[in-house]
Amino acid sequence: MTTVVKIGGARAVDPEGALADVASLVDDGEDVVLTHGGSTAVDETLEDLGQEPTYVETPGGVVGRFTDEDTMDVFKMVMPGKLNTDLVESLQNEGVNAVGLSGTDGKLLEGKRKSAVRVKEDGKKKIKRGDHSGKIESVNADLLETTLEGGYTPVVSVPMLGKEKSGGYTAVNADADRAAAAIAGALEADLVVLTDVSGIYEDPDDESTRIGSASTPEEFAAVEEAAEGFMTKKVMAATEALEGGASSVVVASANADEPISSALEGEGTTLEPGALADGEEVAQ
Repeated sequence: MTTVVKIGGARAVDPEGALADVASLVDDGEDVVLTHGGSTAVDETLEDLGQEPTYVETPGGVVGRFTDEDTMDVFKMVMPGKLNTDLVESLQNEGVNAVGLSGTDGKLLEGKRKSAVRVKEDGKKKIKRGDHSGKIESVNADLLETTLEGGYTPVVSVPMLGKEKSGGYTAVNADADRAAAAIAGALEADLVVLTDVSGIYEDPDDESTRIGSASTPEEFAAVEEAAEGFMTKKVMAATEALEGGASSVVVASANADEPISSALEGEGTTLEPGALADGEEVAQ
């Protein structure tokens, strides 16, 4: 069985424990695919360069990054460049023979480019053009499986390959949680989403209200209702992962002892395929 792990990019996330846990799992003969975010590092780099990060709200209330051409240049420099290389370096020091891959390598992550996005500004719906983002529609699972069979541990970063109407490709941004979800679905793997909180809380300000699991549509509805802010996208990604074929999704703390192993053993919020109602559609 393969485990896909997504390490969040928030400043409060310490990847050290997760990387040691990856090494333990690999030593035990488990296949692990590591993916990562990096929004904080991208924002900090933009600010160092005198640029202001831009975030927009969709008509559905989801907040996300607007990636213009300049931001995309920084994104390519930071995500598959520094952050991915740092994680590969750290895993090598843990004795894991890691290989860094971006979504553009071997058409690993592919889909249509969005050149414009629908946003809500001042209560009005608008079209904002010049975006460099896309929705992942296919994953080159063969590339990941071949890498794993060769004894290597893939470390995957967006960007993805965005298909242009002309038939060509452009490297574009994609949400890291949803990228991890697409990979987990394609590999029919367990997905562990490591973040700076210990799961999904009924009360976002009270860790004691953490939801342990959801295995029915009624329980999943409670999870969706509880999710706020950045957690909304993680629940959206979890839905996509389960619909795509993932065995389970766990949202858990990256800062726990053995965070991946403990998440797979029930720490965090575990979402199971039976939690999705038949015919449920994922919001875009």
